[in-house]
Amino acid sequence: MSALTRNRTTLAVLAGMGFLLASASHAAVDAAKAAQLGKNLTPTGAEKAGNGGAIPAWTGGVNKPIPGFKVGMFHPDPFATDKIAFTITPANYKQYAASLSVGQIAMFEKYKTFKMNVYPTRRSAAFPQRTYDFTFKNATTCTLVANGEGVKNCAEGLPFPIPQNGFEVIWNHKLKYKGVSFSRFANQAAPSANGNFTLYSIREDGLGLYYKPGNTTSNINDILLYFKQEVLSPARLAGQVLLVHESLNSVQTPRKAWVYNPGQRRVRLAPNVAYDNPGTATDGLRTNDMTDMFNGAMDRFNWKLVGKREMYVPYNSYKAHSGNIKVKDLIRPNHLNPDLLRYELHRVWVVDATLKPGARHINSRRTFYVDEDSWQILTTDGYDLQGKLWRYSEAPSISYYEVPTFWSTIETHHDLKSGRYISGLLDNEAKPYNFGFVSSPSDFTPQNLRNEGVR
Repeated sequence: MSALTRNRTTLAVLAGMGFLLASASHAAVDAAKAAQLGKNLTPTGAEKAGNGGAIPAWTGGVNKPIPGFKVGMFHPDPFATDKIAFTITPANYKQYAASLSVGQIAMFEKYKTFKMNVYPTRRSAAFPQRTYDFTFKNATTCTLVANGEGVKNCAEGLPFPIPQNGFEVIWNHKLKYKGVSFSRFANQAAPSANGNFTLYSIREDGLGLYYKPGNTTSNINDILLYFKQEVLSPARLAGQVLLVHESLNSVQTPRKAWVYNPGQRRVRLAPNVAYDNPGTATDGLRTNDMTDMFNGAMDRFNWKLVGKREMYVPYNSYKAHSGNIKVKDLIRPNHLNPDLLRYELHRVWVVDATLKPGARHINSRRTFYVDEDSWQILTTDGYDLQGKLWRYSEAPSISYYEVPTFWSTIETHHDLKSGRYISGLLDNEAKPYNFGFVSSPSDFTPQNLRNEGVR
């Protein structure tokens, strides 16, 4: 069976379930379905078997550090000896169109220098055994509440490993294990048409109470994540701090946010840090809800689970992650340096989010492509209010095998109208993610922002 036929068949079967999925109750699956986890399904709900071709079977992923790795290092590539299988270019992309998104096709049509080096597929995603154990329990207990805006009866693991609708797929992305506490440099660059850029140095700290052993959705006061972002440079923005308390139920407990302005030495509530308001120092190229490919409330969109596809997606992006390269090696006019990126064929869940009548957002529609093994959103297509394709986003990701977790190492958002893009998480000249970072809720209070004000 060809890739095109296989994709159409998969989508047709699942699309045919569309009415059932849309009208399904927000109930957990029964024990018989949950029993598939760890058998014909992986512990996180992916198909364990390969596709009889380029996609191999999942055999556990990269679930421990490779020889020579020490905590604090940038992660050496477990697949460094892999060779490029083939390259997709503007000259031949139509041969592979069945496994490309609309946004990817637009990139080939707009930029003569854009290409995808496709490598052998490595199903490297892995999580701790505790995550697998709690994911199995959640499958029969976790449910959606507040019309999909919240979850309950969940603990630690993925909430919906066998998803029945689009809300559940996105909640899997939002709740996938990322370590209990982390600190990272989210440095970002938005180059001009000739590739010139200013690097904004940004530090971000996070504490996910949901992942702390012993916690459940009922005993953490609806707090999914404490998040703090401080701009370190350039000087005109240095000292600006954003604090967010992210909710597990945006209806019952809406997101709270505060900003510290070093010039005024004041902490103020920031109700606009949500939805389509611009992110910090982004030149309007990324909205707040595009961080981590998607975050926050879902109430302005209708979420449809379209089905599953085989697609070429950024994966095992260790070259781009490396501390041996400079940011200037990555940044190029129009897009990142394609020779430092890696693409593989993987199965992804497709979720289509369409703006509700009367709701406000700069996007009328967004299509999310979610990795079946890790529940990481790997690529997104975004449409303007006239229904025309506007943005293409992707998240080159790796297995942080000392945790283990599979997460983005870069996020890039392309504005296909202006020809500009912005890349974040550019830590190559700083330090890699620190999953040993120790923090507590007291580190994420408005009063703490006042105490830490530096100018």
